[in-house]
Amino acid sequence: MDRKKALYRSVNTRTHGVRHGGGEDYRSSRRREDRVHAGAMGGKQRHGLDYTPLFRFLLSRVGEDWDVVHAEAVARLDKAEPIFWVVARSDAERKPFVRMRESAYYSGLFVDGDNRLQRVDPTLTVEQMEPGCACCTHTFNGVPFTRKYQPPED
Repeated sequence: MDRKKALYRSVNTRTHGVRHGGGEDYRSSRRREDRVHAGAMGGKQRHGLDYTPLFRFLLSRVGEDWDVVHAEAVARLDKAEPIFWVVARSDAERKPFVRMRESAYYSGLFVDGDNRLQRVDPTLTVEQMEPGCACCTHTFNGVPFTRKYQPPED
């Protein structure tokens, strides 16, 4: 039996200088009086996983039956939550694009009345996207932005 590849991958979290956000260090907050002790020191945030393969998988399945797409995605993931980072659960959650990291954007998706996976804005292209800074390589669905950064005029 062929086992399909997982829709997530590990990223390097051991290299010197790799930072993953997460807020304040324990050492800088341990002497503060307003600090609330919440029990064990272990956090719930899980570092080291990249869901780019999932997002590309979902984009490649636009127009297909949602039940089939969802079942395959869940079977190839460690948890189902990342699916709904891109796929809107309600009309209020629909967005033309979704920002995943500092400079990675993906088309927003939703399930239509015929139970088919669709893009929120099928006319949106990489040519229409504008980068927010000049220091990063911004991508839309894995393709680098074609427009250059234009600083705001005061």
